[in-house]
Amino acid sequence: MKFLGTWKIPQDKWLPILNKWISMTPQERANAGEGVKIVGRWHDTAARTGVIVMESNDPAAVARYVGQWNPYMDIELSPVLDDEETAAVGRQIVADNKA
Repeated sequence: MKFLGTWKIPQDKWLPILNKWISMTPQERANAGEGVKIVGRWHDTAARTGVIVMESNDPAAVARYVGQWNPYMDIELSPVLDDEETAAVGRQIVADNKA
């Protein structure tokens, strides 16, 4: 299962979170905890926003990872589908609406 996270860092938290981020090793930044794989993460430093895509079969593990960052930023988290998963769901929706 894939999850899309989007975040916005408030102005007053920007420098503290930036200092925390740059002090982490690449391995620490890549570690989302057991059961969670980070597919990719992209940052808009000018807007203090970004996105992350994670894979996990354990929503609680994803929530634990996101919870580590909640004190510093507003985070929205949604389950998402890739192209093939969306096509399969779309076929089901179309078939159900033909009846």
